[in-house]
Amino acid sequence: MDLDAPYRVNPRVSPEALDHRCEHREGCSLGTPDVVRIVRALAMHATARDALDSAEFSQTTRARVVAALEHLAATGVIVATP
Repeated sequence: MDLDAPYRVNPRVSPEALDHRCEHREGCSLGTPDVVRIVRALAMHATARDALDSAEFSQTTRARVVAALEHLAATGVIVATP
């Protein structure tokens, strides 16, 4: 995932996708409030990095959120926009 690229929620994915992807995965962080907040913030920022910077996370939380965003990008929940 290129943090310097713009990302948006894939229009083909339902808003419940984050919760659904976590239902049967112990320790899943995809549906945590921090991740949900950043996924929503993607539409309001020029890049994923800008969205992350606006949240002022601790280094540990930021690393977890970036890992979750990478997974969401790899599975098509969020997509890079031109």
